Amino acid sequence: MTDAPSPDVPPTTRTTTMEDRTMTTAQEVRPARQAARPPAGAARRSASRPRGTTSFGSRLAAVASAAWRPALVLLALFAVWWFVAWRELVPAYLVPSPGAVWDTMVEDWAMLAEHTWVTTMETVVGFVLASVIGVATAVLLVYSPTAEKSLYPLILFAQVIPKIAIAPILVVWFGFGATPKIILAVLIAFFPVVVSAVAGLRSIDPELLEMSATMGASRWRTFRKIRFPGSLPQLMSGLKVAVTLAVVGAVVGEFVGADRGLGYVLLLASGNLDAPLLFADLILMSLIGVVLFLLVELLERLLIPWHASRRGNLVLASS
Repeated sequence: MTDAPSPDVPPTTRTTTMEDRTMTTAQEVRPARQAARPPAGAARRSASRPRGTTSFGSRLAAVASAAWRPALVLLALFAVWWFVAWRELVPAYLVPSPGAVWDTMVEDWAMLAEHTWVTTMETVVGFVLASVIGVATAVLLVYSPTAEKSLYPLILFAQVIPKIAIAPILVVWFGFGATPKIILAVLIAFFPVVVSAVAGLRSIDPELLEMSATMGASRWRTFRKIRFPGSLPQLMSGLKVAVTLAVVGAVVGEFVGADRGLGYVLLLASGNLDAPLLFADLILMSLIGVVLFLLVELLERLLIPWHASRRGNLVLASS
């Protein structure tokens, strides 16, 4: 039912009034839409930035927030070291001052750099070989029950044997070059890689593997698409342990028979009671392990950014 036109208002006047109301309403709504719409430049910048990424400043702030606690602990340890040396609470030939260690590193830098490079090369080669052989062995153990029953006890037995006892035999077999040091680094770093890779390959959901087999995927395709990517979190944890143990293996091999490397310098410094050189050598050994560990950590960030452990690190760093 429509309302009858009022006799007091002409029809033309009533039509004009309705148009004015419509135009007024459109003018009120248009500024609100324009205010809600973001500027073109801001929309372009937000579209150009991928979803889930953060700016360089926020990343730098996250790194600083995560690093200030270890830096504070190191500063406290350095202060204790400096105080002990300054007050001569311990003889200088046992605990040298930080200044004496720094002077030794500056004066003997060419010699220390050469030996550091030798130890680093032995460590990296041993770690890479241990990673490749360890992953291949883990795949064999997971896919072959016969190989697991035959080889796994032998791998455990080889890990229990002290590697310092094997080092002289390796020197007799392979001489005084880099080969026995690399082999010793492989032997020490091999076991964590195998254990972590086996645990990772077996941690895949069986229903996911059954669905893959039902859809006709081959063993190689299932391994490449499901098993190996799913095992990366456990495998990367084992690799971070193995890379630090590889440093130990290379240095232990240099203890037994070598004329180069930080282990050889350590023997010379301890034999001559050269405490500053001894401390400088230990610092360089630690730096090698820390740098290699950080490189594996970076590789883990690139390979498994989707894993819950990586997201947990971001939460902890921001808290």
